[in-house]
Amino acid sequence: MGILYLVATPIGNLEDLSPRAVRILREAVLIAAEDTRHTGTLLKHFEIQSPLTSYFEHNKIQKLDRILEALADGDVALVSDAGTPAINDPGYELVQAALAAGFDVRPVPGPSAPITALSVSGLPTDSFLYLGYLPHKAAERRKAVSQVADQPYTLIFLETPHRIIDSLTDILSVLGDRRICVAREMTKLYEEYWRGPVSGAIEHFKSKETRGEFTLVIEGKKTEDHGRWTEEELTEAIKAALQGGKSVKEISAELAEPSGWNKKEVYALVNSIK
Repeated sequence: MGILYLVATPIGNLEDLSPRAVRILREAVLIAAEDTRHTGTLLKHFEIQSPLTSYFEHNKIQKLDRILEALADGDVALVSDAGTPAINDPGYELVQAALAAGFDVRPVPGPSAPITALSVSGLPTDSFLYLGYLPHKAAERRKAVSQVADQPYTLIFLETPHRIIDSLTDILSVLGDRRICVAREMTKLYEEYWRGPVSGAIEHFKSKETRGEFTLVIEGKKTEDHGRWTEEELTEAIKAALQGGKSVKEISAELAEPSGWNKKEVYALVNSIK
C-alpha cells in the first residue's frame, strides 16, 4: 500500500522546493494537482515525469476513487498551486478518505503563506488565528471580522488584489486602527511587506497598482493597561502557585490572562523566581 504525501510547493521562489519534495514527486505513481498546467511547469523545471491528474475544488469528490486506486499501487503526492495543500486549498476530503481506507498520510513540509507572513510581521507569533479568505460581500466581511474583534490573538486573513482596499476599510471600521502587516508577492521579484496602522495601509495601497495575493496579519485586541497587574502583584501570585506545587507551564497558563501579561513574560518571571 502506498502513502499519501501532502507536498508543500513554492509560493513564488522555486528554490524553496525541498530536496525531499523533489524526491517524493519523482517517486510518486501519481501526482494530484490543483492546476495541472501550473504544476506541470514546476515538474518540468525539476525534470519530474510522474503522471499528473487534476484535483481541484469542483472535481475533488469525483476524483477520490481514482486517487485511492492509485494509492493501492504506490505513493501518491497531493500538491496545490502554491504552499501547503489542504490549507485553504483542496485536500481535506482526500485526507479523510485516505485515512478511512487505511492508507498512511504524511506531510512534506515547506512554504505556507500565512506562516511566512506571520513570521516577518513584527506582531506577536505565540498565538494566532488563521481565518482564510475574507468573504466577498461587505456585510458578510464585516460580520466575519467583528466575530474575532475581541480575540487577543494575532489575526491572519487572505485577500485578493481587487478587494484589498474595501477589506482594509472594513477592518479599520470594525477593529479600529490596529497595527497590521500587509504581505504581497511573497518570495517573488516584487515582494512587499507594509507594516504600520491599518489607516496607513489603506493610503499606501490606494496610491499604487495592486497585484498578487495579499496576506493580512493584524494585531489582536490588547489587554487594557489599567487591567495589567504590576510585577509585584504577579510575583506574589507566582510564589503562591509555586508553593501549591504547580509547574512553570501550569502557572504561565493560569496567570497570563487575568494578569494581562503574555505567557512568555509570565514563564520568564516564574523561572527567575524559582
